Amino acid sequence: MNQPDYSPGRVVYSRMGRDRGRYFVVIDRVDEDYVLIADGDLRRLSNPKKKKLKHLQSKPCRLDAIAEKLEAGQKVFDSEVRSALEAAGYNNRA
Repeated sequence: MNQPDYSPGRVVYSRMGRDRGRYFVVIDRVDEDYVLIADGDLRRLSNPKKKKLKHLQSKPCRLDAIAEKLEAGQKVFDSEVRSALEAAGYNNRA
């Protein structure tokens, strides 16, 4: 069984917690159990959420532009994350 991908730039779906039902982007991998996630709206890049992998569902979409900027150490803006999620069809606004 292959492991789901939780690399930076990957879109994930929150299955547990207050933010359940929302889509996020993985900002960084903390260790084998945790990642930092942000959606640029309720959870901004300046204060990403530390979340257990078992509470997330990895989606097949990877936001390449965001991932490249994160890997290069460039600044990523909240508006970029919001618009990239919406452009990929992951809308958090009900």
